[in-house]
Amino acid sequence: MEKILRVGCGAGFSGDRLDAAEPVVDALVAAGGPAVLIFETLAERTLALAQLARRVDADTGFEPLLDELLAPVLGKCLANGVRVVSNFGAANPMAAAKLIHRMAAAQGLRRPRVAVVLGDDLLAEGISLPTPETAMHGLVSANAYLGAEAIADALRAGADIVVCGRVADPSLVLGPALAHFGWSLTDWDRLAGATMAGHLLECGAQVSGGYYADPGFKDVPDMAHIGYPIAEIHADGSCVIGKPAGSGGRIDEHSVKEQLLYELHDPGAYVTPDVVADITSARVTELGPDRVRLSGVRGHARPATLKVHLCHQNGWLAEGEISYAGARAEARARLAADILRERLAGLGTLRVDLIGVMSVLADDGGRTLHSVQPGSARDVRLRVALNHEQRESAQRLTREVTALYTCGPAGGGGVRTNLRPRLGLHSVAVARERVRARHVFVEA
Repeated sequence: MEKILRVGCGAGFSGDRLDAAEPVVDALVAAGGPAVLIFETLAERTLALAQLARRVDADTGFEPLLDELLAPVLGKCLANGVRVVSNFGAANPMAAAKLIHRMAAAQGLRRPRVAVVLGDDLLAEGISLPTPETAMHGLVSANAYLGAEAIADALRAGADIVVCGRVADPSLVLGPALAHFGWSLTDWDRLAGATMAGHLLECGAQVSGGYYADPGFKDVPDMAHIGYPIAEIHADGSCVIGKPAGSGGRIDEHSVKEQLLYELHDPGAYVTPDVVADITSARVTELGPDRVRLSGVRGHARPATLKVHLCHQNGWLAEGEISYAGARAEARARLAADILRERLAGLGTLRVDLIGVMSVLADDGGRTLHSVQPGSARDVRLRVALNHEQRESAQRLTREVTALYTCGPAGGGGVRTNLRPRLGLHSVAVARERVRARHVFVEA
């Protein structure tokens, strides 16, 4: 009889709920058998911000909530053989590994075997990149999306905890599956199946109904205590998605299909570092309450290149907000925007959003807002934003928004302003053989 691998998710992004992992670990322990807990905490800008933090303090640059995420479950994981795989290393996985050792020591736990996956930070690796246009603007970071192989190697070598920087999100699940089942790196269908299991888990409670909920149309019970997902992965690459018994949320055919399609530009070719997954023939089957099987995923050969995200300095972002309420609120908000456009003329394009009227589109040029006929909204928040190379020039926007208090129009209130350095993103591809993914063990 095959040994199912259970993989539970304890976080879907940096800033996720800190109490999510404990019920997942309890469910993994109760089920018995091989089990892994993942934390997915790394987005593109999260990594760039971590790189900036590390420049200021060499002992930082990893997930700032690492202690609060992992410490509550570390003892139970070590005592019950639940291994931990995460990208919470961000820009400084070595420092994250050392913090984990300090956590274990502080709790009187046995010393864990902590492995770090290296190779994604191409600047640290000294790998040159074809990016003169971004280098001119001050390159902050260049990180390749690594795959699952180094994670699998670390687990095979006996790691209790694997700390990664930039790896593809689904690889956090595929790596343990590779190590557990011993699949070939060219067994494309199985790799694709486990990759899509990782895709379902990577955003945490989204697949449990979090991103699915729409009251009166798609109701989800007890969302205040939503259960984070657990995948039961089988030897053929198929999986069953569930969640801890008694937890809130909803996992059914519909919530799984929505998450399956989330961020999938081409269902026939979901490109990852490990495999190109094809879900056009996939089957989603409800097995019972909060248990859904995914099968029939096909796979194709992995790409010859790896995606690299470059983050560069991109001037200063100034933002300002002010609210208008009551009769003719929308007209007053539009007038305030016109005043700001005139007073800030020559500084560049002013992004204007009328929250409550038009704000969800990428309308940086203002064309969409101008095309919308003025209405009669009675509660409008005006948001304006400006990007500029010079801090002093960008700061003018914050002052002008504040001045609307008394310079008019009437009835403005609740001003908030913000000024911060802005980062830009640019993606390139590098030949796979130029990137040397590997793991090392870190001692206390």
